[in-house]
Amino acid sequence: MQAFGFEPAPVPARDLETFIKQNEEKELLRLSTAGSVDDGKSTLIGRLLYDSNGVYEDQISSVRQSPVNRSAGAFDLALLTDGLRAEREQGITIDVAYRYFSTPKRKFIIADTPGHEQYTRNMATGASTANLAIVLVDARNGVLQQSRRHAFIASMLGIQHLVVAVNKMDLVGYSETVFNEICAEFADYAARLQIPDLHFIPISALKGDNVVDKSRKMEWFDGSSLLHYLETVHIASDRNMTEFRFPVQYVVRPDLDFRGYAGQVASGVLKPGDRVMALPSGQTSRVRSIVTYDGEIEQAFPPMAVTVCLEDELDISRGDMLVPPSHPPHITRRIDARMVWMNEQKLEIGRTYLLKHTTQTLRAAVQCVRYRVNVNTLEKEAQPVLGLNDIGAVVIESQKPLFCDPYRRNRATGSFILIDPMSNATVAAGMITGREPVMGLSAETVQEQFAATGSQVTRMEQQARAGHRPVSIWLETSAKVAYQLERLLFDANCRVHALSASDDSLPIAEIARILNDAGVIVLMHGSSDSALRERTRQAVGAQSFVVIERPVEEETDSYTASRIHRLLEVEGFISRFS
Repeated sequence: MQAFGFEPAPVPARDLETFIKQNEEKELLRLSTAGSVDDGKSTLIGRLLYDSNGVYEDQISSVRQSPVNRSAGAFDLALLTDGLRAEREQGITIDVAYRYFSTPKRKFIIADTPGHEQYTRNMATGASTANLAIVLVDARNGVLQQSRRHAFIASMLGIQHLVVAVNKMDLVGYSETVFNEICAEFADYAARLQIPDLHFIPISALKGDNVVDKSRKMEWFDGSSLLHYLETVHIASDRNMTEFRFPVQYVVRPDLDFRGYAGQVASGVLKPGDRVMALPSGQTSRVRSIVTYDGEIEQAFPPMAVTVCLEDELDISRGDMLVPPSHPPHITRRIDARMVWMNEQKLEIGRTYLLKHTTQTLRAAVQCVRYRVNVNTLEKEAQPVLGLNDIGAVVIESQKPLFCDPYRRNRATGSFILIDPMSNATVAAGMITGREPVMGLSAETVQEQFAATGSQVTRMEQQARAGHRPVSIWLETSAKVAYQLERLLFDANCRVHALSASDDSLPIAEIARILNDAGVIVLMHGSSDSALRERTRQAVGAQSFVVIERPVEEETDSYTASRIHRLLEVEGFISRFS
C-alpha cells in the first residue's frame, strides 16, 4: 500500500527478531479525540491511519465498497473508524472506537469518542485512560459548548496534554486570522482549567494538511504537524513513580509452597526487599520476590501486572492494597469528589449505589451535591441533584473504608465509578479531590446533615448495619394497614417504627428525621394534613420521603400491606446489603 506520508524501511529477515523486540520496546501513547458533532474526529483518525500505513488493504477495499463511498464518489476516511451500522447511516460516532497504529518512533492507541451531547459519557470513558486528548474545533463554527465540555472533562480526568486541532481550515481559505481568533478564545477558557500542556495546530483532516506532513498552504504556521507532535510529546514523567500502590486483584495459591498476590502496579516502584504494609489490616512484611509469566524480575512499575510474594503469610484478599508504611494513602469512608453523571435517571441523594474503586466494589451513597459546574462559564451553580451529562462536586459516604489518593496525584487510586445495583449500569465516573469532605450549607444539603450530637456513627454506617434505606413513608391508609406493614418489614429484618401523624403533641417531622438518621424506616399514618406532610418531606429530604396513596376500597388491609411491601422491594428501598 502506498503511503502519503512516510514509509517504514524494509526489514531484513535476519533482523526480524531485533525488529520485533524494538517494536515492543517503543513507548506507548494513549490518546483520545473530542469535540462537537461534525468537527471531523473520525476523519482525522482515518487520515492518521491511512497516511501512516496503519490500515490493511482489505479494510480500505471494504470502505471503498460501502454505499456511502459509492454514492459520493469519494473515499470517506471516517468509515475506517465508524464501524457500527448506525454510525455509518447517521454519519456520527456513537460508541468509543479504539484503533492501534505505530510509527518508527512510537506506538499509539486512539480512542475515537462521540461528539454528540447524548454520548458525553462515552467520551469520558474513552478519555479516562488517555495520556493526551485532541479537541477538534471546526474553523467555521469556532469554539462550541461541546468543545468546552470535552476540554473541561479532559482537564478533570487529569489529562496532562491537550491539543486543540482547528480543523477544516481548507473551508476558511487557510486563514491565519480565523485560526488566531479561535486560539485566543479557547486559551481564555482553558486558562481557568488545570492543563499543564496546551498546544494549537491548524489542520485539514480531509485534505491531509498538517496531519502527517507540514502543509505548504499554511506557511504562516511555524509549528510541527500533528503526528510529529504526537511522536515527540514527553509523557514519561506523567506517572506517579514515588508512591507505591498495589491493589490486590487475586490471591495465587497453586500449591502449599507458593502464595502470591496478583495485581497491576498502580504507581511507584517495587523491588525485592522493600517493606510493605497491607491495608486495611496494617500488617507489614517485606517483598521476597516479584513474579511474572516469564519468571522473577528485579523491579515492578506501572502498568505492569505482577505477582508479589511476601516473606510473611498475611491475611490478604481481593480489594486489599499493598503500600509503603512511610507513605500510605488516605483511608476514609467519606470522600469529596468531582463527578460526571452518565445516566438518564437523575442522581438520587441517599440511595445506595455500588462504588468500584481499584479492585474493590462496595456500597456507597451520595450524601449531597455541593454544586454543579456550568461548563460554559465554569461557575459553580447550586443544584440539589445531577442529571445526564452534569458535572458537579459531591460528598460520598461508603460502607467500608477506601484507600485513596487525590486524583491529581494518582489517577488509579483517585478515580471510581458508581453502578446502579438494580440495572448494573455505570451511572457516574468520579475523581477524588482530596479536600476535606464538608457538607454544603444549602437548604437541601442541610437536611442531609446529622444532628449536632457529637456522634461518631454516620448515617451510612447505620444504613449498612440496618441493610436498607432509612425512609419516611407517608401512608394514606388506615392504621391497621400501617401496623400490618410494620409487621411485614420487621419480619424481613428491617428497622421499622409505625408513627401516628395525628398526634398534635409530637414534632412529627423532627421525629421522622431523627429516626431516619438512626437507620429506621418510619411509617406515618392517620393524618391528611398536607402542610405537615410537606414539613416532613423537607425535614427528611425529598429523596427519603415516599407517599403511598389510598388504595381502592375493595382491597383488604392485608393485601394492601403486602402490596406496599412488594412495592418498596421493587423500588429498592428495602433491598438487602450483600
